[in-house]
Amino acid sequence: MNIEELEQIAESVRAENAKFDYEINVCMGTGCLSQHSDKLKDELVKEAEKQGKNAFIRRTGCMGLCAAGPLVLVDPEEILYQHVKASDAAAVAASLGAEPVAALQCDLREHFDQQVHVVLENSGHIDPERIDDYIAHDGYQALVKALTEMEPNDVIKQITESGLRGRGGGGYPTGLKWGTVAKAGGDLKYVICNGDEGDPGAFMDRSVLESDPQRVLEGMAIAAYAVGASKGYVYVRAEYPLAVARLTNCLRDARRRGLLGNNICNTPFNFDVEIRLGAGAFVCGEETALIASIEGKRGTPKPRPPYPAVSGLWGKPTLINNVETFANIAPIIRKGGKWFASVGTEKSKGTKVFAITGKITNTGLVEVPMGMTLRQIIEGIGGGVPDGHKFKAVQTGGPSGGCIPDEHLDLQVSYESLIQAGSMMGSGGMIVMDDTSCMVNVARFFVEFCMTESCGKCIPCRAGTAQMFTLLSRICAGTGTMDDLDLLVDLCGTIKETSLCGLGMTAPNPVLSTLRYFKNEYIDHIVHKRCPAGVCNIEAPVEVLA
Repeated sequence: MNIEELEQIAESVRAENAKFDYEINVCMGTGCLSQHSDKLKDELVKEAEKQGKNAFIRRTGCMGLCAAGPLVLVDPEEILYQHVKASDAAAVAASLGAEPVAALQCDLREHFDQQVHVVLENSGHIDPERIDDYIAHDGYQALVKALTEMEPNDVIKQITESGLRGRGGGGYPTGLKWGTVAKAGGDLKYVICNGDEGDPGAFMDRSVLESDPQRVLEGMAIAAYAVGASKGYVYVRAEYPLAVARLTNCLRDARRRGLLGNNICNTPFNFDVEIRLGAGAFVCGEETALIASIEGKRGTPKPRPPYPAVSGLWGKPTLINNVETFANIAPIIRKGGKWFASVGTEKSKGTKVFAITGKITNTGLVEVPMGMTLRQIIEGIGGGVPDGHKFKAVQTGGPSGGCIPDEHLDLQVSYESLIQAGSMMGSGGMIVMDDTSCMVNVARFFVEFCMTESCGKCIPCRAGTAQMFTLLSRICAGTGTMDDLDLLVDLCGTIKETSLCGLGMTAPNPVLSTLRYFKNEYIDHIVHKRCPAGVCNIEAPVEVLA
């Protein structure tokens, strides 16, 4: 496979598509499928044929605006329809070449116009199960370019120059990690894609794997070439059956096209990928626990060093990046590291994919340049808080993140700024809360999650999170004391400093951030025996009249 052969495939797909007057793209990501978009697609095929419309009906991945699904995009007019049912198929087909269906039309320009799609550029425009669709959108050009025009070190230089940092939460410089693995000795090295996305409210990696899986595989292959690896694994949650099915299909097609396997693109480079299913443990998102799980062991972290880059899977040098990180690789190689570095802030380059959920109008997936403010994301793209309620806080970084109040809505989103605000980037979950949320109860919820998901290997996390949960439960019930609050603060410091892995080290963040910004709510629960939001079931003491 070379550039000319890729272009031939692309031209063939474009010529085939050009035979149709219209393209109707139907979202068949998990969200829209749950609302029977598969039946909608079947009805659209029937109605287009019945009405004599020369239209190509395409299955696509997530289009981002999940709150408005099922979504249908009609090209070339770029008309987006929302909440489309199978019973609407006749009306949609009849609108081709005529007036749009006003009752279904979605016109949220502000939601889409403020986004910059790099990772999600193909989502909603290609069939995730047709490799030729991906090739027709510049797919695998970056891999061929890397293998035929670049030395491995040249690839690493481009990734380093791009300023890309790991999108899994740690924010470690990707080029530096790749360089470390490349310099490690040994003939056998591994590349692992971490798709074990377990944060409550997060679905970024799932959507990318469902919508554009070939892009992730291409990024892995480029990484393998750069660091000298010959074997790869995609570690994906078993709870993501659609992602697993589409990945399986894509692996088969990539092998058939000679883009995985031996002598890729007629070069000495050999690389293949297997899928490994996670067993539902949140802690397996931590890289050493993930490695143990792939090896067939119990998924628990281990002390570092040695780091996986030197001694990882089966003791061999191992490169681990998450789904979104690998999805950024191909466009960086195609367009250059400087292109990617031109987007974002000084230390946080490129774009970031976020899953916005909670008390927000436009629930869904967005991709924005680093440096965009929380206000622009939540009020502009997200449409703000619905039903006349007021914004109270946004929780970023998953259960290990923090809650940021309205006074920081104009904060520019970057790795550094979120940490300074008492939170973190994490993998990209954003949970919006309004004035009906009790921040003490929110902290309790996330601490309970961390307590339940603790692997139990180290005492600070195993026992400490349980004690934090007990103290927070007392406070929520109105039986807590100020001594309990002091003990809670002390516990947070101890757990952060002494836990074995990132789960325990960051578990106190929801408590610390809510204490920082909403300490008055803790005082209300403890001293005044009341929950300002009316969430906690506090039985106020009965006053005895003399």
